[in-house]
Amino acid sequence: MRQKKKSDLLTEVELEFMTQLWALEEGTVRDVLDQLPEDRNLAYTSAATILRILEQKNFVSSRKDGKRHIFRPLLAKDAYQTRSLKDLSMKLFDDAPASLVARLVDDVDLSEEALGQIRALVDRRLKNDTG
Repeated sequence: MRQKKKSDLLTEVELEFMTQLWALEEGTVRDVLDQLPEDRNLAYTSAATILRILEQKNFVSSRKDGKRHIFRPLLAKDAYQTRSLKDLSMKLFDDAPASLVARLVDDVDLSEEALGQIRALVDRRLKNDTG
């Protein structure tokens, strides 16, 4: 039987769980389930399986506390955002981050305020890189 390749990226459901764990900083299966929308209706065993998969993929670690397992993220949210954007840039924008930003600025209905914030971020980055 072939072993599955460990992915550096999260599935949609895994990302949903990681988002809750990042907000909680650590928690049990029940803690994570309680953070999901009420209409999510996910069984406890399904949630436990998702958290075990995240542990196998080295996104979370767990420790035992009595009968419960307490999970905590091993990867910071900003580190995952960087990883995801690099992957997106490489796969969809021919490894040209400027193309990704151009698409964002051109295609999304951004307010003048949002564009100003983007400009300020770029200006600050340029200033920090040159001196």
